[in-house]
Amino acid sequence: MFERITFTRNTMGGRACIRGMRITVALVVNLVANGMSTEEIIREYPDLEPDDVREALSYASALANEEVHLFTSPAA
Repeated sequence: MFERITFTRNTMGGRACIRGMRITVALVVNLVANGMSTEEIIREYPDLEPDDVREALSYASALANEEVHLFTSPAA
């Protein structure tokens, strides 16, 4: 369900990240919450794509709804 959200033990302490990068879901959600547009976020973090921002928000929404989705690949 969340193809762009990854968890890697040695990357950002295993926190939810975007596509294995050192950019956390929490950072992206915080940027949006503080008024940055997707375009502004991508300008600041050019490795991100619009779908990354959307999926970070969807993941945060799922957590807020207390939904649990198991990932099929184990953390490396």
